[in-house]
Formats: sequence, C-alpha cells, structure tokens
Amino acid sequence: MSLSAAGHGGHVQAAHRPVLALADDLSGAAETAVALRSPARILLAPVSAPVASAPGESLVLDLDSRQLPGAEAARAVRDVTHAVPAGTVLFKKVDSLLRGNLAAEAAAYARDGRGVVIATSLPVARRTVRGGVVHLDGVPLHETDAWRAEARPAPPSVAAALGDLPSAPVPLTDVRGAPGALREALRACFAQGRHPVCDAETETDLDAIAAAALELGFGTRLLGTGGLAGALGRLLGTPGESGESARTPGDVVRPLLIVVGTAEPSAREQVAHLLADGAHQISLSTRDLLHSPARLAPPVAAVTVVRITGAAGPSLARRLVAALADTVADAAHDCDLVLTGGETARRVLDVLRVTDLRPVGQIHHGAVLSRTPDGRSVVTRPGSYGEADSLRRIVRALRPAPVRHVPTDPTGVAP
Repeated sequence: MSLSAAGHGGHVQAAHRPVLALADDLSGAAETAVALRSPARILLAPVSAPVASAPGESLVLDLDSRQLPGAEAARAVRDVTHAVPAGTVLFKKVDSLLRGNLAAEAAAYARDGRGVVIATSLPVARRTVRGGVVHLDGVPLHETDAWRAEARPAPPSVAAALGDLPSAPVPLTDVRGAPGALREALRACFAQGRHPVCDAETETDLDAIAAAALELGFGTRLLGTGGLAGALGRLLGTPGESGESARTPGDVVRPLLIVVGTAEPSAREQVAHLLADGAHQISLSTRDLLHSPARLAPPVAAVTVVRITGAAGPSLARRLVAALADTVADAAHDCDLVLTGGETARRVLDVLRVTDLRPVGQIHHGAVLSRTPDGRSVVTRPGSYGEADSLRRIVRALRPAPVRHVPTDPTGVAP
C-alpha cells in the first residue's frame, strides 16, 4: 500500500519560507508536519524561544497543552512566540472541533503579532465554516454530539470559542472575491484591532486565505486546522516524488503494537477489522487501569492491539491515559507503534523518552507515519479520524505481508 510522502507532491506557488508551527497535541503536530510538504521535525520536549531549525526545515512543536489549565496553555504559547525570527511563517494548529484551550491560546498567540488570520475549516473531513459557525456534514457543531466526551457544551460559533479575543467575520463572498479583495478585507480587520475569522468550504477557499495572509507580510500569523496547514504546504512546500511504501529494504521488522486510547465509538469496529485479519487483542478495563495497573509483557504476536474497555468520565481521562502509557511501556520498547488519540500518543512516547520525530508520510488523512531517532516507525492518528478500515489500512501499509497470529498469554500481563 502506498502513502503520501512528507515534503512531496503538489505545486509550488511561492518561494519556500520556514514555518514554525505550534500544536496542542501530538496527533495534530504530526498532521501539521506532513501537511507542510517540506522537510520537517516534530519536537516533543519542553521548548522555549528562540527555537532553531536547520536551513529550509520547518519545525512543529507539540506543546502538549490540550489538557492543561488555560493559564498554563497560554504560557506555553507565549514561551515560543515572543521572539520569532524575521521571515518565519508562524502557524497555530487548532482542533477542527474547537476543543482544547482555544480562547487562552489564541489570546497568547495574538499578543506580539500584527494580527491573526483564522480559518478552522477542514474540508477533507467534511468540516466547514459558514457564517462563522463550524458545520459537520452540514450540521452546526453545537447541534451534534461531537463534544460528548467534553465537560462543557460545544461553542455555537468560532467567535464564541475565541472568548474575549476581538474578531470579525469574513464571509465566503470576500474569500471568493476579486484578486486582492480578500487581502484588503483582512487588512481592514487588522486596522480595526480585530482578527478575521474566515468562512471556508473547500481547499481552494483555504488556499486563497493562506495566500492573502502571506501577502500581508511579517507579523501576520495564521491559526487554523490541518486544512490551513495544507494550504501553506501547497503554497510554500517543495515538490518531489510520492512515497511508495512505509517500509524500505533492510528495515528491521519489529512486532507492531497498536494502542487505542480513544473513546470514540468507531474504535470498536476498527479493531474488529484487525482481529479478523489475525491480530491479537489485549483488553484493559478502566477499573484495572485506574486501581490496579500491571505492566504488559513484550508482545510476541506480529500485531498486537491494546484497547481500553469500560467507561470513564472526562475528569478521569488524563489519569486513564497516563495509566495506559505506563502499562504498555515495557511492551512498547522494541516495537513499531500505532497510537490513536493525541494524548495517548504523547504519553506513550513520553514514557519511552522519545522527544524527536521525523514525518515520513500520511497513510490516510490524519494517520501520519514518522520515524524515531533509532529508526522505529510511529503512526499517530486523532481518535476522531478514520473510517472503519482505518487501522487495517495502517497495518497493511506497515506490514504488507499477511499477519500471522502467534498465540500469547490471554492477558498479556507480565507476572
């Protein structure tokens, strides 16, 4: 199975400029890195400005701020944006469902810039913005159950999600207007001390928004989803050949450990496809993880899936993910990894002391393959992404040969 290579594909419309991108979780950082279509590095360690990168290299920082208190999340953003080198394009990745510390982080992000151009549409996932409202398959976000795992209701608009940050709507008529009209509409918002919130339904809309923002020059900052990062990649990225395989001759074939840390209902069906292909499953109950955790033994099956069973409220989510990461730590040390959910991915890599990833390509939208410094493969994917065959597609990209099941201890737990 082929995958889209990082740093490849598309056409170039502007000279390459380095991008410094910030994300609030690891799956979003990986999605951004591959969307930029340029040599990139993902940093997981705590960082502070100025952040240096190699010539021509974009840098994507996982601030790991999705679950932090608002004030701490804002401070994490300020630490890396108060002194940005001239010529650097600054991009803030946000969740397309507007989750996380959006208001606090956007306010911190806007502090030292000329203005922030905001576009939270993600057309590839059928998430659009019309009238300043996020729509999922045409339904306003606040009328869906997309925030069912959150402790508060979904915001009724992008402006509401931004809190006290002064903003102004930019309708589709301006986004799709005559050449130069969008740039002037953005400039007018800045002159009024407001940050433009742009409607967008297609990638062409996002391309226009990114191009107009870049035309405004240094000090203009961009904030949006992986869709807006993709628009930057099409404008600033480097061309090349598409990647053909997730593996190359001579690669070490390690056991593949899949850690499903998401509570999304789709996860059960995705795992079922893997089990039908011969993967081995280890189920961990929320009760055991929270009250009597044990370490998993290293897997001997070609493909092992670890998933959580049972319900846990939003207040226990971070504690549960940390316990899951500790539980799989020993088993994960000599495995290639597939990690679903940004928080799960970050916690597992933290316990493995992985602080640096190089994106290789994208197996499907949001499922990003990266390499660790020691050559292991790591696929990260947001919990809310992917069709029923998502995990199957990922495994077949990493392991083109059929999975051969080797029986293991039913619990997989080390004595």
